[in-house]
Amino acid sequence: MNDSGQSPGSSAQSKRKDARRNRQTLLDAAAAVFVASGVEAPVRDIAAKAGVGLGTIYRHFPTRADLVIAVYRHQVDACAEAGPVLLAAGPTPHAALGRWVDLFVDFLVTKHGLAAAMQGDGASFETLHAYFLERLLPVCTQLLDAAATSGEIHSGIDAYQLMRGIGNLCIGAESDPRYDARRLASLLVAGLSRT
Repeated sequence: MNDSGQSPGSSAQSKRKDARRNRQTLLDAAAAVFVASGVEAPVRDIAAKAGVGLGTIYRHFPTRADLVIAVYRHQVDACAEAGPVLLAAGPTPHAALGRWVDLFVDFLVTKHGLAAAMQGDGASFETLHAYFLERLLPVCTQLLDAAATSGEIHSGIDAYQLMRGIGNLCIGAESDPRYDARRLASLLVAGLSRT
């Protein structure tokens, strides 16, 4: 035990937990700023949103590309983790699919600046795309299968094709305030219904 009454291991564990929470707060703040202002938003706006200094952000993410990649992965993980939760909590699997597609659209609209922020780093971009597919295709498949099994939607709908179609609906949405990609994606999901 140390003077604070904690074992040295629990102090280190507490610091790791705090570091993870701080990183989570930074990523959440950056994602919110990217949604509002794009990936080229000033880092000072992200720092203000997170309630930290610029040095804290640069200590965690030395370059803008590092920050954008971390936000991208963070958002992919959040979208992947939301699928099973929505399925368990939703009134129906089709409703859960619709809510998940809303999250997916929100994510896609913010990611369109990713390529520019990475400035031609094709290998990193390909790695991120593979991560995106690895994490999200199984979730979308699970939601589609559950909705088909319940008889709410047609069976045999391919998750990749649906996600690709939704992605195409999102192109340009971040730069045109009159265009509502979420609304069009919800119409697409409604169109999957058997009724």
